[in-house]
Amino acid sequence: MLFESTRGGAPAATVEDAIAAGLAPDGGLYVPHGLPTLDIAHFDGVQTLPDVATRLLAPFFAGSTLAPALEAICSEAFDFPVPVVALDESTEVLELFHGPTAAFKDIGARFLAACMSHLPRTDGRELTVLVATSGDTGAAVAAAFHGRPGLRVVILYPDGRVSARQAHQLGCFGGNVHALRVAGSFDDCQRMAKAALSDTGLNTQVPLTSANSISLGRLLPQMTYYAQASLMHWRATATRINLVIPTGNLGNGLAALWARAMGLPIGDIRLACNANRTLPAFFAGDAYRPREAIATLANAMDVGAPSNFERLMSLYHGNEEKARLAGFAEAVDDTDIGDVIGRHASHYLFCPHTATAMKVRERMAEAGDRRRWTIVATAHPAKFDSVVEPRASRAVPVPPALAAMLARPSHAEPMAADDDALREWLLQPSMASTASVLRTRPILGKMDSTAK
Repeated sequence: MLFESTRGGAPAATVEDAIAAGLAPDGGLYVPHGLPTLDIAHFDGVQTLPDVATRLLAPFFAGSTLAPALEAICSEAFDFPVPVVALDESTEVLELFHGPTAAFKDIGARFLAACMSHLPRTDGRELTVLVATSGDTGAAVAAAFHGRPGLRVVILYPDGRVSARQAHQLGCFGGNVHALRVAGSFDDCQRMAKAALSDTGLNTQVPLTSANSISLGRLLPQMTYYAQASLMHWRATATRINLVIPTGNLGNGLAALWARAMGLPIGDIRLACNANRTLPAFFAGDAYRPREAIATLANAMDVGAPSNFERLMSLYHGNEEKARLAGFAEAVDDTDIGDVIGRHASHYLFCPHTATAMKVRERMAEAGDRRRWTIVATAHPAKFDSVVEPRASRAVPVPPALAAMLARPSHAEPMAADDDALREWLLQPSMASTASVLRTRPILGKMDSTAK
């Protein structure tokens, strides 16, 4: 299978080249030349996430140097559960936060890291994995790539716009992982990363690749949990699963759309956004218009210019009306996020992002929709204790893996929201400068790993 750029100005690439490059040479995002079609019977006899993933992704890797290792890659990457939990008689929760950094980003990041480790490289120089994060992606990528030889990670995150625990995670790895706190928004971080990846001269001197959802190696594995959940639902009910998906940069939502287009038993898809209304406005009929990102309680979705919109339009061949028919996006403001967390705290703790999905689900029920819906839980509420605990009026238990990260020291370097500033930093002979490093102590002690 070959992959092409969403912008049409780059040569077709193999899956290895697309994963290694991250971004196409023309600045576009890689998409398959055509999505394969797989019927439900294709998955007969497979139950576990690694097995479903191997069968789902095999057509994308057929004939590649990674094909013989695909089963091992999936087994390595998907070694934690993704359960579906009943919330009430018509609502279920697909929990994607049981990985090492307590966020759904672990699934794509671990798959990408395993792929990168299996890719043959003729260039003996270190490869830099550049990632912009609005909160959860950076930690997942750091955990997945930490300690892997020949690879280093550079994380850009908006200073002051992620939770304290998210920021601590981003800077707690050390070694081959570097955290840069950017004086700007996530959109600034994303722009800087794209500029660096598109800079041919810079890439000649410092080989770069991406680990954002712009990376094909991150997006392909995100289809796998929708495939498994939809197959489980079909086998139990003989009906298609309906999904409410929190989304900011549109990667998680697009993965569900791709899985549905491949033939998985997925019914309606609703996208839940925070007060950043770029996607809700488009799906409501407005022309697509990137906006300045605004800060919300659901900070990981504070995106005003979602990169994967290019892939959405590519899926529907540039036809905006067909793209709008694919789903629906709705905005949820901070007041409603807090209300959902508080009302449900006695029986289920939502992170602020998952709360947006729950609110959209409630609105549909109020409008008379009696169908069964599965909302997608993207992060553990313990990552957002400062948001969740005051509204839930109780402490949020901290998963052991997250507690271990919070017990480490953390540090991050300041960075201007400027493309040239990042370029200069990447070209430095040594990136381990200590003169301007922000250092923080552990924010979770050994004795309080189940409380705030």
